[in-house]
Amino acid sequence: MTNLFDLSNEVAVVIGATGVLGGALADGLAAAGAQVAVLGRSAERGEARVKAIRAAGGRAQFFSVDAMDRASVGAAHAAIRSALGEPSILVNAAGGNDPRVTVTAERSIESIALEDWRASFDLNLVGGVLLPCQEFGPGMCVRGRGSIINIASVSAHLPLSRVVAYSASKAAVLSLSQFLAREWATKGVRVNTITPGFFPAEQNRRLLFNDDGSPTARTKAIWGHTPMQRFGKSEELIGACVFLAAEGASSFVTGTDIRVDGGYLSQTI
Repeated sequence: MTNLFDLSNEVAVVIGATGVLGGALADGLAAAGAQVAVLGRSAERGEARVKAIRAAGGRAQFFSVDAMDRASVGAAHAAIRSALGEPSILVNAAGGNDPRVTVTAERSIESIALEDWRASFDLNLVGGVLLPCQEFGPGMCVRGRGSIINIASVSAHLPLSRVVAYSASKAAVLSLSQFLAREWATKGVRVNTITPGFFPAEQNRRLLFNDDGSPTARTKAIWGHTPMQRFGKSEELIGACVFLAAEGASSFVTGTDIRVDGGYLSQTI
């Protein structure tokens, strides 16, 4: 029987692969056989990711990109096409929460500067999804095949306290992804999202753990709302990504959202 998850003939672009979650997805796609274009702004982290993938027997190459700059995304696409071939898989894993648009005891929502709000949407929606899809999507449509995977968030479904702009921009990611799925469905291009639950990373570790390693009140609240009562591990996102990337496994799957959240969205209180 044909391996439904074989990606050995595919070129996969992972934007944000210099981060923890994007890096894990790059590892997983490479392990499934794909040639992986590792994209990000940090050459140091990008080359380290490439080295790790190659050490594990995979194929990867780093390409520098500023996902919020159309010319930079276009230049990266041209370089990938020349070095690896035309991509058939695009994973948009760049994004994050900006402390300037986080509601705190000292900062109410009405005091958030409009330029900071716009910057959050530029990061998560425009650079995080729109510009890469505008650049890589049309070529996939011309060839009649491709898979685009956008990374959403549990806060796109149920807004989290404090991270108002992040929640709103990730909700927009879900909406845009569904629009593109409908727009490109008859052209052989599938567009889906993955909704991660809570996965600790360096940028949010101080919110989740005290200096002595004990969980903060926010972590206790998250675990209390998560049936599995723990955080996710980055490698636990790989299965969903490879499934959506592999045409043999998910050729009739588009416009959907796969939740990898330990059950977080399955309950209220």
